[in-house]
Amino acid sequence: MLNFTLYNPTKLVFGESTIETIGEHLVKSGIRKVLIVYGKGSIMKNGVYDTVVESLENNNIDYIKLSGVKPNPVLSKVQEGIKLAKENEVDGVLAVGGGSVIDSSKAIAAGVCYEGNVWELFEGKGSVKKALSLFTILTLSATGSEMNSGGVVTNEDEGKKWSFGSPLLYPKVSILDPSVQRSLPSNQTANGAIDAISHVFEAYYGGTESTDMLDELSEGIIRTVITHTRELLKDSNNYKSRSELAFAATLALNGLNGVGRKGDWASHSIEHSLSVLNDIAHGSGLAIIMPAWMKYVYKEDVKKFAKFACHVFTINEGSDEEKALKGIEALRDFYKEIGAPITLKEVGVKREELDFIADNAAILAPLGTLKPLKRDDIYNILEIAYE
Repeated sequence: MLNFTLYNPTKLVFGESTIETIGEHLVKSGIRKVLIVYGKGSIMKNGVYDTVVESLENNNIDYIKLSGVKPNPVLSKVQEGIKLAKENEVDGVLAVGGGSVIDSSKAIAAGVCYEGNVWELFEGKGSVKKALSLFTILTLSATGSEMNSGGVVTNEDEGKKWSFGSPLLYPKVSILDPSVQRSLPSNQTANGAIDAISHVFEAYYGGTESTDMLDELSEGIIRTVITHTRELLKDSNNYKSRSELAFAATLALNGLNGVGRKGDWASHSIEHSLSVLNDIAHGSGLAIIMPAWMKYVYKEDVKKFAKFACHVFTINEGSDEEKALKGIEALRDFYKEIGAPITLKEVGVKREELDFIADNAAILAPLGTLKPLKRDDIYNILEIAYE
């Protein structure tokens, strides 16, 4: 295990009927006017919007609204939010939605206080020195963005889906009421589960030795996600399973699972280039890319891959290599079981497009830590993922 400092200042408020407390939390933080950021209107249908507005008005908090954030959030919407926040002199940002809404809100919170183009923060040409206070109300558990300091946004003009982050972008307060996720379509529940599992993998397969405690945590999160995703696809109203899945997704990327070890993140980088081209759901893309990456790199740490197969899918027969390969197939089978695509061909990618995806991902190469990937490696993984 590597040396580490664990820091997470986000106050997580978890459980039923907690959304109605958002106004009180804003008042305690000295916030008097917020920019509410949300997506395409699902919060209007499930009652979340009305609850939020009532709480704000009861606590004399002014607000303006930015709607229309896409599932793969784009820079132009972030820039629109920055302009709106500046013009209306808000002192906080309230994200109401899933990871895309929260990631956009992080970029807005940073961009309002940044003198240059906010995209410079993604390019590493600038850094976050100051940011508006950020608060979140989570409506889709997947990314862990409600309790971490990073975000991903697509620059649609340049065809780049890149990440950025800063300790100043941890949400001050995040409210997570699992009951509002009961109305989610099954594919969104499945994609959220895949995203959470993938976040665990990025730390689990980073190549760091002597991480027994962390491995136990990782494997427990994955088992929990698998068990309760299956339950939710049978009964979406199961509050117990909603709660278990929601908290597991938060733990997958709130910093705890990743301490003391390197993170790989090559699969995420490749998927980002895939979704720039196809605009598919992030979880669907990861269901395709990550098992293909695993097949390509498993020999770099075959014992860890065999350990995963044993501890998550109870695969105990055969050599380490045989167990490793069976574990990867069991993961693909689970993704297929919950309705996710497992090949690029399924989502309409043409073989001749693999070069573009590989070239796009290779802008940031070498990718990963377990096996640093160059452009040809990325292409080979895409070939494995194709069919």
